[in-house]
Amino acid sequence: MTVSAFAELGLTERLLHALKDARYDTPTPIQSQAIPLLLEGADLLGIAQTGTGKTAAFTLPLLDNLEDDGVKAKPRSTRALILAPTRELALQISDSIKTYSRHMPISQTVVMGGVGHRPQIDALRRGVDILIATPGRLLDLINQRHVSLAECEYLIIDEADRMFDMGFIRDVRKIVAMLPNERQTLLFSATMPAEIARLAGEILYEPERVEIASKTVAVERIEQSVHHIEKAAKRDTLVKLLQAPDLSKVIVFTRTKRGADQVVKRLSRDGVDSDALHGNKSQNARQRALDKFRKGRLRVLVATDIAARGIDVDDISHVINYELPNEPESYVHRIGRTARAGAGGIAISFCDTSERKQLRSIEKLIKRPLTVVGDVPPEPAGQGEKKGKDAARQPNPHARKRNRRTRRAHKRAA
Repeated sequence: MTVSAFAELGLTERLLHALKDARYDTPTPIQSQAIPLLLEGADLLGIAQTGTGKTAAFTLPLLDNLEDDGVKAKPRSTRALILAPTRELALQISDSIKTYSRHMPISQTVVMGGVGHRPQIDALRRGVDILIATPGRLLDLINQRHVSLAECEYLIIDEADRMFDMGFIRDVRKIVAMLPNERQTLLFSATMPAEIARLAGEILYEPERVEIASKTVAVERIEQSVHHIEKAAKRDTLVKLLQAPDLSKVIVFTRTKRGADQVVKRLSRDGVDSDALHGNKSQNARQRALDKFRKGRLRVLVATDIAARGIDVDDISHVINYELPNEPESYVHRIGRTARAGAGGIAISFCDTSERKQLRSIEKLIKRPLTVVGDVPPEPAGQGEKKGKDAARQPNPHARKRNRRTRRAHKRAA
């Protein structure tokens, strides 16, 4: 489906006005495909990476449907729940909803760890139309009876594979069990491992599937290279690279929190302005670092994969993979922090002897070799690749009492 304007998608005039205010003119492919289906009330399985416009793809029809329903949230309840794996992504979704709902009487709040409970409890006491939450804090507040999900009609799970990576799937299942069976459910994931396929089969009812094949779209605009160096030489090489003035706004990715802190210490000793972003940092510290980086007051942000998805920062000139990720998909998410909004970008990776397998997996995924800078050491002997298994979609064990999609289609036609 090719759509040249948001007005063709059937959105309410208030939303179109807000989109015009924000200078959003042309919907992305996932928005063109998903929004009409969601306005009809369909469940949706969306397979798309960050940078494809998926946040607007689910928030715009949600706002339209909430206004169309014409009811308000009861005290200590919510009409719609959006689950996000990280605090940063939850805040970003909230900011998007504020932009799109500026002409609508829609209330929202964010529930997440790392900050005080009291403002969240106060907001929930009044009731909110949209609740954006990380799973752990939401379960805490549910157990303390500050919020009930019994009236929730819409569930959106964003970055489901990231939920799995961070160990949140059990919490997600607990939360879903508290929701009414009759609801509209959306699940978005960049990849579809077996556990996420099972989750989708359990919670989605006859879902529509929208898949945006963007694995290679972003990387085609990015100049990618790899330095084959020993692990002990990585810090010196990084400092040397950062001496170049064209590395103006840089994200450096490490695999571990401790590794990120060590890189920041080394850069600080060499006079490079940097800060770390990872899960051991307080929410306020993480937000300060991200704000400084976004506004150009911080040149280098050293991050674990918590920053690889859902963080929109403009004008990132370079992404440096100080350590290659264990999963090749994470490489695509990492380098996708540059080359935003149609721009180009540069990604530089360091590969030591122990990371050769990860490099092969990355090159297989993106269907091209990375440009080698310098010499290539001999391939270590006895390193093979394990073959993965495709995830099978599981049948849905749940039945609905009524067909929500049919009701909404009839209502709109009336």
